[in-house]
Amino acid sequence: MKTLADIFLHTLKDVYYAENAIVKALPNVAKAAQDAKLKEAAEKHLEETKGQIEILKKVFKSIGKSAEGEKCDAIEGLIKETDGLIKEASGTALNAGLLAACQAVEHYEISRYGSLREWAKQLGHEEAHTLLSEILDQEKATNNKLTNLAISSINKP
Repeated sequence: MKTLADIFLHTLKDVYYAENAIVKALPNVAKAAQDAKLKEAAEKHLEETKGQIEILKKVFKSIGKSAEGEKCDAIEGLIKETDGLIKEASGTALNAGLLAACQAVEHYEISRYGSLREWAKQLGHEEAHTLLSEILDQEKATNNKLTNLAISSINKP
C-alpha cells in the first residue's frame, strides 16, 4: 500500500470481513449472556450489523469495487478472546466480561469507521463518506447503550 486510496480500500475490506465475522459471533454472545438486557442488546446489534454489511456493499459499489473481505486479525483476536471468556467465566464476571468484550469491538469499529469516513472525504468519495458516517453514528450509539448497560448492571443492589 502506497496511497491513501490503497489504505482506504484495504481498511474497507478489513471492516467488511470484521462485520461478517461479528454476525457469526454475536449469537454466541447472546446465548452466553445471563443478563436479559445484555442478551437483548446482542440480538439487536446482530440485526444492525447485518444492515451495516448492506451499507458497506453500497460503499464498495459507490467507489466502483466489488464487496469483498480481507482477513482482519484484530477482530479475530477480539472474537477469540470473547470465546475464551464464555468458556471460563460465569455469573456476574461473565456478564461484565461480555459487556467489556462488546465494547472492545465497538471501539475497534469506531476507530476504523472514523478513519474510513475521513479518508473517503479526502478521496472525494462523497457517497461513501455519507454511508460510512451513517455506520459510524450507529457504532457510537451502540457503544453508548453498552456503557449505560454496564453502569446500570454495576449499580444493581
